Amino acid sequence: MTRHLHKRSFTLAGHRTSVALEPAFWAALERAASRRGLSLAALVAELDAARAEPTLPLASALRVFALMEATTAPPAAAP
Repeated sequence: MTRHLHKRSFTLAGHRTSVALEPAFWAALERAASRRGLSLAALVAELDAARAEPTLPLASALRVFALMEATTAPPAAAP
């Protein structure tokens, strides 16, 4: 793992696992969770359970989801 990746740990399907992503991806995932009224852990658990191909890395699935969210989500309201 390099310094630009941030690692977070979750319990998924009863097992502890860690995921390392760039901060921008964590921020996008946190925004997506907030929009859905979920915690980040709950969103990650949902995405893990819904993976069409469970052999692919969870980090990759999270990055793809974050990218899809960023390109399809409505713009945030200005403060």
